[in-house]
Amino acid sequence: MARVTLDQVTKRFGEVTAVQDLSIDVQDREFLVLVGPSGCGKSTTLRLIAGLEELSDGNIYIGDDLVNDVPPKDRDIAMVFQSYALYPHMSVYDNLSFGLRLRHTPRKEIERRVQEAAEMLNIAELLDRKPKALSGGQRQRVALGRAVVRDPAVFLMDEPLSNLDAKLRVQTRAELIRLHERLQATVIYVTHDQMEAMTMGSRIAVLRDGVLQQIGAPQEVYGTPNNMFVAGFIGSPAMNFFDARLSGSADDMHIETDSFKVAVPPDKRAPYVGHLGQDVVFGIRPEDIFDPEYKPEQVPAEANLIADVDVTEPLGSEVYLYMLAGDESFIARVDPRTSARIGEKFELVLDMSNMQLFDRATQEAIT
Repeated sequence: MARVTLDQVTKRFGEVTAVQDLSIDVQDREFLVLVGPSGCGKSTTLRLIAGLEELSDGNIYIGDDLVNDVPPKDRDIAMVFQSYALYPHMSVYDNLSFGLRLRHTPRKEIERRVQEAAEMLNIAELLDRKPKALSGGQRQRVALGRAVVRDPAVFLMDEPLSNLDAKLRVQTRAELIRLHERLQATVIYVTHDQMEAMTMGSRIAVLRDGVLQQIGAPQEVYGTPNNMFVAGFIGSPAMNFFDARLSGSADDMHIETDSFKVAVPPDKRAPYVGHLGQDVVFGIRPEDIFDPEYKPEQVPAEANLIADVDVTEPLGSEVYLYMLAGDESFIARVDPRTSARIGEKFELVLDMSNMQLFDRATQEAIT
């Protein structure tokens, strides 16, 4: 396997810049996820690494080798696409072995690799079937197997689970994690699904309009987002944002909105002292808002607010409350035993230990 280094990589299509000054160092055997909304440049980045798109500026290294001008076939990479791209007239065995035959791999080595990949992916009993006789999940495993038999330096995966139903996506996600652990491979994985990014990546890189917003371990990006875009994109439901003003003093600091006022915990105040008296954006995640009756013991009851219940979504293990506080709407994830009812006012408690503040003008986190 090998590390992959992107050094100020830029890709322009005419006047449109799809990727701008992107620098990422993907470590050997790392599972890096590129995540972001449609059009953010993540698939273009993958195609640049594969050599399917030509660089406008910057350098790409695989291992210690500069590969800017190296053809795709010589980059020692294997791609798994959103579409399965299987040959319909070939059996599963022939689909798996086709690339090896093109490289004139010895027959016994082909048989060994195909059988090993088939057993690893639980498709050994499907080797004689044609793709039309396979389910969506089985076809996706065949597409993965075609990459695995190559034994490449780097795996590139472009939204490989997007054509699967919800249950199968969860199952295949777990299989991919196990596959990575078994192969100890370098994987660069593209998705727009932040849940996939959080559960699969050893690190995640969040892109927006071709620009890297933040890169780090999933919990780091979730817990300490660099800006409002990352805070709103990572997490489901998204973080709640309130226009607010930071008032008081270093010893008695408050966040004031048009509809409620809450105290900033003493251990959170230091970074915000220089912003006293300024307009800010107050961010808090739905999972940090509680029904007072069922809040964790360690969450104090002081930071509370009263809002109108607009919509409730019971999900079995929890309830989403869509709330209205003045002109502000927000979501709370609360205990399923909650007594909140549509059309009624309801008290909620905020866990301020996980609060975030952002500069109103720049949307950058105040740290």
